[in-house]
Amino acid sequence: MTITLKPLSYALGAEVGGVDIAAGVGGNMAAEIRSAFLEHGILLFRDQKVTREQHIAFSALFGELDKHPTLPRDRHPDYPELLMITNEPKANGQPNDAKYTGQTWHSDMSYTSVPAMGSLLRSVKVPSVGGDTMFANMTMAYDALSPGMQRMLEGMHGIHATARKVADPNSDRAAEGRKLNPPIAQPVVRVHPETGRKALYIGEKVTCFADMTEAESRPIIDYLVRHASKPHFTYRHVWRDNDILMWDNRCTMHLALGDYPDGELRHLERTTVLGTPSGYYLT
Repeated sequence: MTITLKPLSYALGAEVGGVDIAAGVGGNMAAEIRSAFLEHGILLFRDQKVTREQHIAFSALFGELDKHPTLPRDRHPDYPELLMITNEPKANGQPNDAKYTGQTWHSDMSYTSVPAMGSLLRSVKVPSVGGDTMFANMTMAYDALSPGMQRMLEGMHGIHATARKVADPNSDRAAEGRKLNPPIAQPVVRVHPETGRKALYIGEKVTCFADMTEAESRPIIDYLVRHASKPHFTYRHVWRDNDILMWDNRCTMHLALGDYPDGELRHLERTTVLGTPSGYYLT
């Protein structure tokens, strides 16, 4: 093995050593990284001073990249493979459209018909304190449910939408999001296409279950999110500049924390590896 692995937490994740992304990653090393990715769910590469082109090239080793047509305001104008996750104000002084990105428990692109397989997030500039990201192991959370709860959830579908937990001052963005991404029903229990393991596919973007009312659905959704985000299922990532964090959206969910000082820059850039088609649109 040419890479080294150091666990990040009990629940999931490993820090990868022996990789210099800027120098290039060959096929054998890419295969080792892919194997570790499937085993640990999250991989951390520290001190990776890369260009945007190198970030994109490394990400493309793991599959076709999303050019983010469903998030036109957040993608880079010259690099559509990159989503800008930043609180840097616009030139006119208005808050950035991406300021509140990720501040709910979710899996990337779950509100589309081709949810993300993987995400690779690079930190360009992080605050002096705070702005961490939480992750939950959804396979471990599913396995910990009672057999009765597992049976009940089999065959159920959750309706995923683009709504944000934090109030977005840009009403045009919210309307655009609903038009580009109509609600979609996704299975509550997904079978990982590579490992074969079952995982919960739930989060705070789920508004209700198919064929159930919101009032009936809400207690179950809230319970499952609380259950999956228990401390022993989670990992909290404390960002440093030049981190690259890679995670498997098929068996994890995550949450960006907005707990950092006003006026400090938090700027990250993300690529998204497309997954397999999933779910159905409501008619």
